[in-house]
Amino acid sequence: MTDRDQRFAGSGYAHPEVLVSTEWVAEHLEDPKVRIVESDEDILLYDLGHIPGAVKLDWHTDLQDPVERDFVDQAGFEALMRGAGIANDTTVVFYGDRNNWYACYTFWLFKMYGHADCRVMDGGRTKWEAEGRPMVRDLPKLPTTTYHAKAADLSVRAFRDDVLALVNSGKPQLVDVRSPQEYTGEVLHMVNYPQEGAQRGGHVRGAQSIPWGSAANENGTFKSAVDLKRIYEQEKGISPEAPTIAYCRIGERSSHTWFVLRYLLGHDNVRNYDGSWTEWGSMVGVPIAKGPNPFGDAAS
Repeated sequence: MTDRDQRFAGSGYAHPEVLVSTEWVAEHLEDPKVRIVESDEDILLYDLGHIPGAVKLDWHTDLQDPVERDFVDQAGFEALMRGAGIANDTTVVFYGDRNNWYACYTFWLFKMYGHADCRVMDGGRTKWEAEGRPMVRDLPKLPTTTYHAKAADLSVRAFRDDVLALVNSGKPQLVDVRSPQEYTGEVLHMVNYPQEGAQRGGHVRGAQSIPWGSAANENGTFKSAVDLKRIYEQEKGISPEAPTIAYCRIGERSSHTWFVLRYLLGHDNVRNYDGSWTEWGSMVGVPIAKGPNPFGDAAS
């Protein structure tokens, strides 16, 4: 494995080794053991300019099955890695727009298929650009690699039955990372994403509202360990020991929260529900609540 970024050694994060700074990335642009991956919400950004040597992984076309609503399977992931010039021993560094929203989504998928050395560039594309670091438009020349993925590790992924079981347990620890308006049911979906709406508005009964952006500073970097503990554990009572499921509308924003809880705060039993509200809000007979209270307006 490539050397760690010592800038995060005294950060208080549970796993500081998964973060690298823009300085570290700049120092490793020519490192053959490092592959930089850009994953954006705005899929056109890469073509306008990207970190030298970075490869683009499109969250919609590259990571998803073309027919079923699911991710690429094990064989498909292996082919994707070979095409991206990634071997099993490659250090993969993810970055992107929107405070690394989709970078964390891609990181999560890599971890599901067992890639060992995954890291996120703190501050993402926004910080790299703000510092005036080099951006190029040319495509990288990628090495020929072999890749053998592990079977999907479903301990990081939640399905609808897992969510229902947690709700029915009577003590659900669910984190709804959407906007407050989506959580209360005031709106069905984010602006400009009508295809990712649902039949009903609201939230999974018992879920706490902690918008995903709460974990990021204005410059796109992650907040300190002290601040994150206050936001999740002290203010909202998210216990590090209890099973936790995070969700949004399709699992992208909640992957950012999954990353924060799992790697920065060290919550070992946290999963991302990628079916999220587009699935839950359209299913028949599942527990839904409306309003600002986790258990609905009636409990206010």
